[in-house]
Amino acid sequence: MIEVSVEQRGSVRWITIDRESRRNALNASVVESIGRAIDEAADVEGCRAIVLTGSGDRAFCAGADLQKSVEGFAFAIDHARPTHYLVTLFRQMQACRLPIIARVNGHAMAGGFGLVCACDMAVATDDALFGTPETKIGLIPMMILPGMMRVVPQRKLLEMCITGEPFTAAEALALGIVNYVTGRAGLDAKLDWLLSRIVDKSPTAIRIGKQAFHAMRDMSMSDALEYAQVMVPSMASTQDAKEGLAAFQEKRAPSWTGN
Repeated sequence: MIEVSVEQRGSVRWITIDRESRRNALNASVVESIGRAIDEAADVEGCRAIVLTGSGDRAFCAGADLQKSVEGFAFAIDHARPTHYLVTLFRQMQACRLPIIARVNGHAMAGGFGLVCACDMAVATDDALFGTPETKIGLIPMMILPGMMRVVPQRKLLEMCITGEPFTAAEALALGIVNYVTGRAGLDAKLDWLLSRIVDKSPTAIRIGKQAFHAMRDMSMSDALEYAQVMVPSMASTQDAKEGLAAFQEKRAPSWTGN
């Protein structure tokens, strides 16, 4: 059974969690399939962005699949694989040089909310709910906490983790967790609008920019400034930067090579 479908739509790779009957819940196979699809996208010629979504219209992703046991949710330690598959996926998402956009077509709870936070941008339906309900079963969302701490304001995050209460798409927008909220009928139109403003830009600048963003975020202000001044001449030496400047001077559209 295919639990994650992958489709190349022009310059955009679509990755869909295809477990609608389980509210697109996560298990090892699903997580590893998402990771493979993300890694493979880098080798697809002309691919400029990735969309991550869930099948159907009930849920983007309900988090870990609790069908078998709570231990599956708690991720029992496998000493043969000391790095958990979800940790591996989050690292893959951060290392990916292509922008990853979450198409939040329904509720994003627990690990599903962690996926939204791990993406670079998000577009959500106005009836989607977000939350970390783990305390309701005696846990804290430990595995997704590092990613949430980079996206959700501290006091709201602590409230979310302690109370386990969901919040609305409108609240997610106000908190800066998602970029856009739209009615369900307009979800794909808004997503296409955002993608159109990504895929026409320099792929080289985006790759370098995403790498620099994550690197600087973990630095002190002083170290980030030092890093920035080293990166500027490196960026300026790329073929895309030279083409962009030439196109500006010649008042024409640039022809990006991705080099």
